[in-house]
Parts: sequence; structure tokens; C-alpha cells
Amino acid sequence: MKTITAGVLEIAYLELGPPEGQPVVLLHGFPYDIHSYDEVAPPLAAAGKRCLIPYLRGYGQTRFLDAQTMRSGQQAAVAADLLAFLDALNIERAVLAGYDWGGRAACIVAALWPERVSGLLSCDGYSIQNIAEAYKPAAPAAELLYWYQYYLHGDRGYRGLTLNRNAFCHLLWKMWSPTWTFTEQSFDTTALSFANEDFVDVVTHSYRHRFGLVAGDPRYDPIELRLAPQPPIAVPAVVIHGADDTVAPPPVDDPDKGRFTGPYRRQIIPGVGHNVPQEAPQAFASAILSLPGMHL
Repeated sequence: MKTITAGVLEIAYLELGPPEGQPVVLLHGFPYDIHSYDEVAPPLAAAGKRCLIPYLRGYGQTRFLDAQTMRSGQQAAVAADLLAFLDALNIERAVLAGYDWGGRAACIVAALWPERVSGLLSCDGYSIQNIAEAYKPAAPAAELLYWYQYYLHGDRGYRGLTLNRNAFCHLLWKMWSPTWTFTEQSFDTTALSFANEDFVDVVTHSYRHRFGLVAGDPRYDPIELRLAPQPPIAVPAVVIHGADDTVAPPPVDDPDKGRFTGPYRRQIIPGVGHNVPQEAPQAFASAILSLPGMHL
């Protein structure tokens, strides 16, 4: 494990592959961690890629530098962390790959700073939040899928996540990937990252901010303003979905296609749920290597 000062954080990360290799940043989501990429990074490293796998804010050994910094989980914050991570490592351009929170951070950096991104893999399509429209209700069946977000909107959810974080996250693993037979050892290894002292604050803020229920960190207001018009993503992109993802079921059509204005491909993987890289590591790695320029 390495650490580096980046923005408001001391980011803990793993690095595999040759230091001179093409950089690939692999980004985890909630409620998961860097172990989602245990079987993705080695084949990429063997192909000559420099794999960088950071813990997001609120996870694992990543820490805030200042006790006074707002423990924001808003989309602009995790994107700013990613950009600061690239800057701290003096990486001019990288392939960004992620899912859930990590996929959103990758989409934002690709949309707003395309000169820093040579390719994008997103497991959730165009996942930049439209916070101004968050008050509009979805169909009841769609609303049901987000029960955990509504739970975290109140004090009861905050206390519940504090007291039962492992049980809560274990339930989400089972619900979101019903065809994934993960081991208890695998979950317990990842659950260690939920012991981060900022985990509950960052997570609950994320799910409150995206619905417009709480203010964000003012330092990220300029980024949120740029995200409000839902900017397109022009870098080469691959979108992959798990066909059995029960929290973000892939639609039969491709409603996000118009958001991607560069080279673009979409793939749905049968028998896979929400945590695509851990459930289908070979397909995930292959999708990265299929991006234009990855053979270099």
C-alpha cells in the first residue's frame, strides 16, 4: 500500500505494473473497495499497464488532511479527488475505469477534463447526477430500488449505518448481485475498509446531497455548476452492465448513448450483478484493453 497527498486527502492506493506503463486508474464504488480489482489489475499489469487503485474518501486507509474539512460525499468531491490524485502522481493522461461512485468520478473527469483522459470504462453508463431534477419521482418500481438511499436520508439511517455497517453492506452485496456467490472471507476483507472513521459521514452526505437535501462543500461549487447542464463525454468510452444488476438494471435500449460523443461501445454481461470487476474480472480487463490506443 502506498499513500500520496492529493488535494484534501492522504490517498492510500495500490500500484501494479511497470512505472513507465500506460496509466490505468481503477475506481471502486459503494459499498465495496479496492479488492474489486484483485483479479483485474494483474492481467492489465502483465500487458504493460500501470494500474493505480485508490481508496475513495471515507474508505480504507485514505484520510482527510484537516479535521475541519467537510466530509462531503458529493459527486464533485470524488471527481476532484480523482483529478488531484492524477496531479499528485504527475500523470498527464490516464485510462479511467470504475463502477458506482468510482464510475461517476471517472465520467465527471472525462466530461470536464477530457485532455486528462485517454479512455473511459463506466459500468453505469452516463452516471453524472442531475441534482436539479432529483425531486422528480420515478416509477414506483424504480423508487423501490433506492430504499437504502431514503433510509440514509434521516438520523435513523445514520445511526443504523454506524451501528450495523457490515450487516447493511452485506445485505446490499446480496441484493444487488443475486447470482454472485461471494465468500464470507471476500466480504470480510472488503469490510475492513468500512471501519474508516469518515465512512458514515461521507456515505450519508453522498445520498443526501444527490437529492438536494443538504448543501455541498462550497469548494466544489464550480464543479457542480459545470455538471448541472449534463455535459457530454467525448473521450473513447466503453460502457458495460451486469445483466443481473438489481440496483441499476440495464435498460434494453441505450438511453445514455447520446451522452457519449466519441468512439463508444456498450456491452451487457449475462450472469453478473452490480460489482462487475469482481464478478467478471476477465471481461472487465478485456473491455479496458479494447479501448482505442490500449495496444500501445
